[in-house]
Amino acid sequence: MSESILRTEGLTKAFGGLIAVNNVNFTHATGKLHAVIGPNGAGKTTFFNVVSGFFAATSGRVIFQGRDIVGLKPHQISQLGIARTLQVKSVFGGLTVHDNVWIAAQSRTKFLHPFRPATSYRETARRVDQVLDEVGMRDHARELAGNLSYGDVALLEIAIALATDPKLVLLDEPVSGMSPTETERTVAIIKDLARRVNVILIEHDMEVVFGAADVITVMTQGMILCEGSPAEIAKDPRVQEAYLGAPEDEDEAHA
Repeated sequence: MSESILRTEGLTKAFGGLIAVNNVNFTHATGKLHAVIGPNGAGKTTFFNVVSGFFAATSGRVIFQGRDIVGLKPHQISQLGIARTLQVKSVFGGLTVHDNVWIAAQSRTKFLHPFRPATSYRETARRVDQVLDEVGMRDHARELAGNLSYGDVALLEIAIALATDPKLVLLDEPVSGMSPTETERTVAIIKDLARRVNVILIEHDMEVVFGAADVITVMTQGMILCEGSPAEIAKDPRVQEAYLGAPEDEDEAHA
């Protein structure tokens, strides 16, 4: 069995009387590309928000590399090695692609001297170039982020996450709103990335999920419905009923 880098135990998040994440026991095994799917309102993004410290857990534990991180602030969790992207893309539109990634890479150093020229930070510059190569954006390095296509903004967000040298990356709907060509390119980058860094992604595009993921967790009403390989999830009748729809032959039988 693969070693787990992240697990949750009884993780719950309530907003008043609404329980958005309900007693979730989740494990991410090292080396697996893990997808979390489910209908709108299933609790997927709230789950990410609790894991990354954006929301405080109501109860339960989040164990990252053997340490309970519940109660830590988002920047503290980031420093431990968890990076994430957001559903609503967020970059510094007035800065270049290079500078967006440079800020993230430099955040991992302890000191930033106010009178030291940015060009002197050679290790940071090397890391920026490396990350831009990894996501295929080296040619856009001097372009303003605000001028990028939607797909390239999504890739820039992934680059910003990678620049912090994370051990785990949480991707929230990374291909949402992309054209088929942009989606194909981004999925290839994510699959390559998952060979080097632990990746958990939330995604509504089922073709992407079933074509890329090693493990799929299905959530509904704040709880985990089931988990398994893409083949197991595709044939699970509970998933077909709750999310993917009934098989065609069943529909025809009731026509």
